[in-house]
Amino acid sequence: MNQQSKQTLTLPVEGMTCASCVLRVEKALKEVDGVEIANVNLATEKVTLAYDPATVQLSSLAKAVDEAGYRLLVPEDAQPSEGFKPSEGSVHVHEDHTGKAYEQLKREFIFSAALTLPIMLVSMTMMTEWFMSWSPLSMADVNKLLLIGTTLIMAVSARRFFAIAWKLAKHFTADMNTLVAVGTGTAYLYSALVVLFPDWLPIDNAAEHIYFDTAAVIVTLILMGRLLEAKAKHSTSDAIKKLLGLQPKTARVIRDGKELDIAINDVVKNDIVVVRPGEKIAVDGIITKGYTSVDESLITGESIPVEKSAGQKVIGGTINKNGSIEFRATAVGRDTVIAQIVKFVEDAQGSKAPIQRLADKIAAFFVPTVMAIAVVTFLAWLFIGGLPFSAAMINFIAVLIIACPCALGLATPTAIMVGTGIGATKGILIKNAESLERAHKTQVVVLDKTGTITEGKPQVTDVLVLNGMPEQTLLQRAAALEIKSEHPLGLAIVERARTHLLAIPKVESFQSMPGLGVTAVVEGDAVAIGNMAMMKEYSVHSAEAESAASKLSVQGKTSVFIAINGAMAGVIGIADTLKPTSREAIAQLKRMSLEVVMITGDNARTAEAIAREAGVDRVIAEVLPDQKAARVKELQSEGKIVAMVGDGVNDAPALAQADVGIAMASGTDVAMETADITLMKNDLLSVVEAIRLSHNTIRAIRQNLFWAFIYNVVGIPIAALGLLNPIYAAAAMAFSSVSVVLNSLRLRYS
Repeated sequence: MNQQSKQTLTLPVEGMTCASCVLRVEKALKEVDGVEIANVNLATEKVTLAYDPATVQLSSLAKAVDEAGYRLLVPEDAQPSEGFKPSEGSVHVHEDHTGKAYEQLKREFIFSAALTLPIMLVSMTMMTEWFMSWSPLSMADVNKLLLIGTTLIMAVSARRFFAIAWKLAKHFTADMNTLVAVGTGTAYLYSALVVLFPDWLPIDNAAEHIYFDTAAVIVTLILMGRLLEAKAKHSTSDAIKKLLGLQPKTARVIRDGKELDIAINDVVKNDIVVVRPGEKIAVDGIITKGYTSVDESLITGESIPVEKSAGQKVIGGTINKNGSIEFRATAVGRDTVIAQIVKFVEDAQGSKAPIQRLADKIAAFFVPTVMAIAVVTFLAWLFIGGLPFSAAMINFIAVLIIACPCALGLATPTAIMVGTGIGATKGILIKNAESLERAHKTQVVVLDKTGTITEGKPQVTDVLVLNGMPEQTLLQRAAALEIKSEHPLGLAIVERARTHLLAIPKVESFQSMPGLGVTAVVEGDAVAIGNMAMMKEYSVHSAEAESAASKLSVQGKTSVFIAINGAMAGVIGIADTLKPTSREAIAQLKRMSLEVVMITGDNARTAEAIAREAGVDRVIAEVLPDQKAARVKELQSEGKIVAMVGDGVNDAPALAQADVGIAMASGTDVAMETADITLMKNDLLSVVEAIRLSHNTIRAIRQNLFWAFIYNVVGIPIAALGLLNPIYAAAAMAFSSVSVVLNSLRLRYS
């Protein structure tokens, strides 16, 4: 397939209930010429397709899925292919299809439960003398009433099982619906024959061989399980719903000098948008007027409001706290940060983790195997065990009903949905399920120094005064010379003076000396500021200054010397300082038994000083940006799983080389193509949270798979041995799926 012509699309699929369904839908779609990828997610009930629109029509895909026994909901403008008569509604996408399906399931359950309760009560009491003496009806009449009630259940509530089972049978395949249809259908048909044609069967006491209650209760319990499962699955997508609910429906824009309230979809790039205190910011943009603080917690995970002023970016969906602002829209619609995050999370939730392959392999032969075991069970009890036909049939039904391929199918995708959703609410965007799984295997975390461990810009850390001049005066003199400089060290000195609210005097006779420093006259004093070479150039010597500079150097700091009127006046120490949370984050990574490595282009002495302060044990220094990927590869050659943390721009090759690339996006840039995980908050604690989230999610998946397997490994033999009533089997099967989803939801609180 031509990669340029490939189109990716996610569409809902109706009718899936278990892991076998997933494989069948995927197989049907992949057999269509022009389809490259078809990944079905049972938890979301959607399929993600990569196909060539020039080769295949969506209606052809709908036909393939329809023939497999399910319904693919495609856009309304898709024209049915020749000879295709789709199931009702199969060529229409309903955005609320899950809601409608849930309501339909709920109605069927209520109908079934309303009839099952009297059927159960009558079945339990009809054999008693009290019932027979009280009832004006004969036992034959009561049985006929039970037949009518159960028939209604089978025709209305159980219809969904039989419809899919029949479609699959025509293609010589089966799934969970087949097991339920065969199990309940067998109990119903046998009982109906006993009631309607008692002479056909050599049975002395027909009433003892009526199993209408079994069929009715099984249908009701399985529908109840699916209802609870659907409700729980609905909760797994809460993160997406929260994100989608962030964007307001209207925006206030200035057009032709007037303020207008318009629909959010009508906002265009470069519109000037007005936001008042307490309102949501409509779209992404850059502030042109005003000052405020913005709550970005639901986007970046940062709980503290961020101060914003003219020239700074704002993100659509965030909350303006206390100031009125105007901003120019820079991204609208699908280009906004929220839209990108939603797409990021949806893509991740629609992907498959490698750990799911085991469940997929088992699902491929699960249902046929269960049916074979059920038949063998029936024959063994009938011909070897010496049980009557009805008793052998009950064991046959129990084997069919206890089987739980639903739990197998939900084990992985529900945990992935919850895990990626939790990450999104914390500003941790996980590219796909495979990235999430790899992250939990991480053994080495490589941290870029500048901008990752440190703030990424030099700051004044020390001011040493040598001539008795007040520190503030020394800073004023230094800032006066450096205010015209674009050098990072000079900017750090000016920033320090402004932070202390110092007035910066004007200079005269300013002169720049490349590679050395600058000189000028400030308030009548001749001031020179620069490196040691400059001091030597002006014959300024000071043992105290040289000693101080030596100590600063050991700490990884750069020394800037200041001379006034030919005498050494002071030394300013400047360094790229640690972020407030870096030390704690690195300590937590080490407590997780991870090796932490710092990589930097700085000289070894400076790098070692920062590493000591941050608590990093291993340092790779003097590495050029284009050499970082090679250093990551060297670590991998030691047989270690490596995660690389960087800014996603200069570190792109290293992020791509690492087993897990983690990019700092600083809250506005979501499009990190080379990263497996993108952090919206520029904070190393997010790295800790991301790795911990991967550990918790994979643990939940393993727990889910374990319980799904245990249900079947233990339950099927018990049923085959005749030790399990089909009604209890139905309850256990329903609970298995619900328990898997609930276990995944526990991730929210871990």
